Amino acid sequence: MNTMKKILLAGIFLLNALHMQAQVTVNSELKNLVGLSFGYFPKVKEVENTVATAQEKLSLTELNKFPEITADASYAYVRPKIELPINGDKFQFAPVHNLSTSLNANYALFDFGRLQANINRSKDDLQFAKHNLDNIKSQLAFQVANVYYNIVYLQKAISIQDSVLSFLNESKKIVESQLKNGTALRIDLLNIQASIDNEENRKIDLNNNLQKQWNLLAYTTGQKQSNGRSFDFDVNLTDAASALGLAQAQNPDFMIAKDRIKQAESDLAITKTVEKPMVGLKAAAGVKNGYVPYIQDMRFNYLAGIGISIPVYNGGKNKQQQKLQQNLIKQNELAVETLSSTYRKDIDQAITDIASSLERIKNTRGQIEQSQTAQQLATNRLKNGTGTNLEITNASTNVQRALLTKLQYEYQLCVAKLELARLMGYQYWN
Repeated sequence: MNTMKKILLAGIFLLNALHMQAQVTVNSELKNLVGLSFGYFPKVKEVENTVATAQEKLSLTELNKFPEITADASYAYVRPKIELPINGDKFQFAPVHNLSTSLNANYALFDFGRLQANINRSKDDLQFAKHNLDNIKSQLAFQVANVYYNIVYLQKAISIQDSVLSFLNESKKIVESQLKNGTALRIDLLNIQASIDNEENRKIDLNNNLQKQWNLLAYTTGQKQSNGRSFDFDVNLTDAASALGLAQAQNPDFMIAKDRIKQAESDLAITKTVEKPMVGLKAAAGVKNGYVPYIQDMRFNYLAGIGISIPVYNGGKNKQQQKLQQNLIKQNELAVETLSSTYRKDIDQAITDIASSLERIKNTRGQIEQSQTAQQLATNRLKNGTGTNLEITNASTNVQRALLTKLQYEYQLCVAKLELARLMGYQYWN
C-alpha cells in the first residue's frame, strides 16, 4: 500500500513538473542557437566522448560473464633421458622431444555477486557521464542565452543613443539658426557640439561591446548574427520551496551529486564481495606425448574440474576498506545537503531579483514620461529664444538616463528569469 502511495505521489509530482516546464517561454531563434552550440562547441564533443567511453567500459565489464578459452602449444627438449634399466634393457619414461597442444576453458560458476557489483558500478559511471553531459549543455545554454540577451540590450541601448544624438543634432540646428540671427552665442553651439561628441563616444563604446558579444556568439555557436529584439524569455514564478524541489529533481548538479552517492555505494558493494568465496570450473582437452609405455605417441587427453577459493584472512584490510567507503557515502550525502543549501540561497536571490526588477520597471515609467515632457519644454523654450544650452543638455541627459535605467531593469529581469530557469533545471532548448 505504501509503495502504491509513493508511486502515485511521484506521478503527481512529475505531472506538476511537466506542467511547469511547459510554462517556460523562449523564442525559436534562441532555441536554434543553443542547439547549434551543442554541435559546435568543442567541450560538448569532449564530454560526449566520455559517455561513449563509459558505454564501452560497461560493455567490457559485461563480457566477463562469458568463459575464457585459450589455446596452448608447447615444445621442450629434455636431456638427459629419463630411463631405467629393466631386465637388462633400458626403459625410457619420458621423451626427449616433449610436444603438447591443448584447448583450455575457465568459467566462474558462482561469484556470489562479484560480476553484478562491477556491472552496477559501470552503469553508475555511464549515468554519471550522461548527467555530466547534461550539465555541460545546461551551462552552455545559459551562456548562449546571456550573450543573446546582452546583444538585445546593447542594440536597444544604441537605439536610445541614436535618439539622444538625433535630439542634440536638432537642437544644434536651432542654435546655428539663432547664431546667424544674432540671438545665440557661439559658446552655446560649442557646448552642444561637445555634448554630441560625448554621446558619439558613448555610442562607439556600445558598438564595441556589441561586437564583443557577436564574437562570443560566434565562439559558442559558430553564428555571427541574431535577430533578437526583445527580452522575451519568461518562466513561471513559483515559491522558493517548490523551485528547490524542481532543482533537486531535474537540475544536473543534483543528479551528478546523487550519482556520486550511487558510485560510492557500488564501490562498497564491490568491497563486500571480496569476503565471499569463488567457485569456478576448469576444463582442457588436447594431445601430447609422454604417456608410457608409448612415450613418443601423441595421445588425446582431457581434464575437467571444479575449484573453490575462500578468503580467510587479509589483516583486516577489507573491513577497513568498507569503513572508508561508508565514510565516502556519508561525505557525498553531506555534499548534496550543502548543494541544497546553496541552491536555496540562489533561488531566493533570483526570485528577489525578479520581484525587484518588476517593481523598478514600474517606477521608471513615470520618470520617463516626466523627463520626456521636460525635454519637449526645453526644446520649445530654445525655439522661442528663452531656453539655454544647459537646459537642453540636462533634458537630454535625463531622458537618456531614464530610458537606459528602464532598459537595464528589463535586462536584469530577463537575466534573473534565465538564472531561475537554470537553477530549476529547465531544458528550455528542447
